[in-house]
Amino acid sequence: MLTIFFDLDGTLLDSQPGIISSIQQAMTKLGGEEPSADELRGLIGMPLPYIFTSLMGEYADVGEAVDLYRDHYTEEAMYDAEPYDGIGEMFDELHTVDAKLFIATSKPQIYAQQIVEHFGIHAHIERVFGSELDGTNSDKTALLQFALDETGEDPAKSIMVGDRQMDIFGAKNNDILNIGAMWGYADDGELHMAEADMLAGAPEEIPEISFDLLGIETD
Repeated sequence: MLTIFFDLDGTLLDSQPGIISSIQQAMTKLGGEEPSADELRGLIGMPLPYIFTSLMGEYADVGEAVDLYRDHYTEEAMYDAEPYDGIGEMFDELHTVDAKLFIATSKPQIYAQQIVEHFGIHAHIERVFGSELDGTNSDKTALLQFALDETGEDPAKSIMVGDRQMDIFGAKNNDILNIGAMWGYADDGELHMAEADMLAGAPEEIPEISFDLLGIETD
């Protein structure tokens, strides 16, 4: 049996517009300089406290920044995203081998669930694993350990697909095979430096790579 944990932002969804506008709104309301989209792109996928600490410094009121971000994001920007081309075809091929599919995202689970339902992704996914609003399980290592404990899935028969280095590190720390999604938000060379087990250039490549990693033969 094949089990795959997918990251959400930058892997299944291009969520850049909504996330960037929410960060910019929070920074502006705090009286700071509005960072450009180019500055912020490389931070997408990181936990919010990390993002705002990077932008404002360790002594800033990160908690207030996170609250302002969430106010804007939930009211105006949560669905300002779109699935990447090829996601539907990827899911269809994975279903041919009865793969068990989950989402593992550092985004708060309460938001991630609404988003996957809005875009119809929930029809392909057994369960969404995300962080808590207080930051619990925002680290991918802890999140994937929690997901394995909850599902009882065998890490040796599981794969993590994600676009950032923390997806790869989180998988490795749980003895899960991993595939780097090259179409996402990683900086040049990030997934190579993280030593992902395999790299995929498009969602449609994920099934074949997954089957090869686990030795699954298909007709």
